[in-house]
Amino acid sequence: MPCEIVGSEGPLAGRRYPFGETPITFGRKNNNRVVVASKKASRFHAEVVRDGDDYVLHDRESSNGTLVNGERVTSHVLQPGDVITIGDEAFRFESVDETATITDLSESQTMTMVEETPGPVLDVTVSGGGPVGLSFALLLEHLMGRQVAITVYDDRWTQDGSRIVWKNEGQGNVRRQQVVTIQSRQFLNLPEEVQERLFSADAYTEMWPPGPDSIRGYSPRNLRIAYIEDRLLEVANEKPDSIRLMPTRFDPVEYHASVVEGHALAICEGARSPTREHFTDKFGKADKRIYSLDGHHVQDVVLGLRVKSDLSDPMIVLLTVAQNRFLLNSLRGEGFLNMRLTDAEAREVIGVDPVRHVFEECIASRPCVMGRNEDGDFCCPTHSTLFLPALVKGSALWKRVREGLTLFGITEENLSAVTGFRLAMVQRPRFTAQLYATTSTTPGTYGFLLGDAANAIHFWPGRGLNSGLASAISLARSFSSAWSGRPFRDADFIRHEAAMSMLQYRHKSRAWKAMVTTDEHGSVCTIKDRIAQSIERVTAEDADKHKEADIDALMEQLRRIRSRLSSRIPGMPDDALLRNHLRTLGGETLRTLVASGPWETLAVGGEEVDIDIFYRDSPPVVPAAEG
Repeated sequence: MPCEIVGSEGPLAGRRYPFGETPITFGRKNNNRVVVASKKASRFHAEVVRDGDDYVLHDRESSNGTLVNGERVTSHVLQPGDVITIGDEAFRFESVDETATITDLSESQTMTMVEETPGPVLDVTVSGGGPVGLSFALLLEHLMGRQVAITVYDDRWTQDGSRIVWKNEGQGNVRRQQVVTIQSRQFLNLPEEVQERLFSADAYTEMWPPGPDSIRGYSPRNLRIAYIEDRLLEVANEKPDSIRLMPTRFDPVEYHASVVEGHALAICEGARSPTREHFTDKFGKADKRIYSLDGHHVQDVVLGLRVKSDLSDPMIVLLTVAQNRFLLNSLRGEGFLNMRLTDAEAREVIGVDPVRHVFEECIASRPCVMGRNEDGDFCCPTHSTLFLPALVKGSALWKRVREGLTLFGITEENLSAVTGFRLAMVQRPRFTAQLYATTSTTPGTYGFLLGDAANAIHFWPGRGLNSGLASAISLARSFSSAWSGRPFRDADFIRHEAAMSMLQYRHKSRAWKAMVTTDEHGSVCTIKDRIAQSIERVTAEDADKHKEADIDALMEQLRRIRSRLSSRIPGMPDDALLRNHLRTLGGETLRTLVASGPWETLAVGGEEVDIDIFYRDSPPVVPAAEG
């Protein structure tokens, strides 16, 4: 009697596992036939072995035991209808109708369904399931099909029936409403099914013109992070044969055995990656010196304001590029207005507990998102603190925030939340390392830094996610061309390491120019210090005297930018509209905008890192048949 295992509760509900020549094994490790996500499952938890006409379930000394129909067993002869429970997941043992065949009537042939053998399977673990981690997993699955088994961990996910979904803001998952700009050089390298899912009607805008990053005439596209994350996770849920989604934080100590027995660990957890720090001895220590001035590591603190602007996209582009104090990245006017702070202003970014009357730096150090409550105050749902600058009458910082809103045509009613970011870059010595050596029983595990875990950069030039996607594309191509079933060697990743080094140099050298400028003596100084000096040196009365002169200076910058972009961005505002808009700002704000200087778009332009050049000599990869 042919039989099969069918998932009944948990992420594998509805999945069928027919018996072949080998036992069906259950456990947390990727090389089990049934990979159980529950933390209560052991690495090799149980197996069902065919013994003549019987199918016998054996518990393999698991920590939490195996249940059949609610009773713990060590060995049990299964009967159709029996329910096997392992941790939080359940499976039914069912018989299969022996007459179930596929008949080709035109050929008068009957074929019995058989299970395909995919050959050696590449075992990859991904720590961090954000856009970079998920894009890497989906591209690798696209290139290698059933030749790869991928497990992705992220504690920002939760279980919803048989699917894994993103936690909401109330569950602690914040900052998903930001908008990012993805360059065509990156999104055209993603699988077509991913592109189709991401770029559905009304999901994106093309407010920025094609530039040196663009290929085949495609413009950069603005999408909301939440939308990208939801669509990528949606696609990954549809590929359970190759991609396992684990809604839990990856712990390199807890999952040590799984990593040692696998082939690769891709670290995509972000700039503060604990997994990267766990393997510091393998990847080496980061160097801060190259991004320091006078021995001090340069950091920018940015206040993020969730807003809705009434201005047109062309107007937003002009006003953003003309100065370095505020950056609005939006989708149809909705997004985050980011305000570069001086050191003195950054010290004011704190919350206050209205009950205990104590200060809390959660907004700057965690960072937390403070949304408006029913009283109109900005409140942190995690720490119950209120944003202090908005509460203090006469707060200089809050006055400057309101001026930034005016610059981009935003009413205070359309400011819905505030948060903070700390931005600092380091130079990383390497991005690829052998974490564990090959032994007689393990293949030798390689580790890789991707995304912000590899190259966290200043977002002012808008290159963070693009650098991360490029790193994911490079590694997926390296795997698909190098995998043969044998242990990997350093030589298999020469091209990927070269691509990562080029990405670090190109994007960080560009980002550095978004953090520093030169003073009147030609010496390098930070942009935030230029802003601070303009605030300290100019009184309100003096600023008002020079208001028209500052408007003239800004108009000159706006005209130059408009002249450069007008052929690529239709609908640019004319001089009269721009001048009248600038007159709505206070004199001190205008002086600060002039002092901050325009974006150095020419200095940071030019040739981009083209991942394709490293892989053009590789033979095309044909995805394995899906059966």
